[in-house]
Amino acid sequence: MKERASPVFLERRSYRQRRLMDAARLLPVLGGLLWLVPLLWPQRTGSPAPAEVEAVATSSAIVYIFGVWIVLALAALFLSLMLDGKAEAQGGRGD
Repeated sequence: MKERASPVFLERRSYRQRRLMDAARLLPVLGGLLWLVPLLWPQRTGSPAPAEVEAVATSSAIVYIFGVWIVLALAALFLSLMLDGKAEAQGGRGD
């Protein structure tokens, strides 16, 4: 008879560390996408449109961009602290 394949077991600590590393790798992509959002906002045009859409003020766009920047910096800080703490808990192994 065929032997049953044993399920792959990943230690909880290494699994969480890998997910944190995945999140750290994804953070620049998320930041780039969030910084592209203002390009989708309506802009003022020279010709009057039938349904006038109010454009977003430049000051609001600047506040949004710096807000995203601060959130990304805080998320990177959180992830780096979590990853550093996990590395110390494993005895400083470089895996």
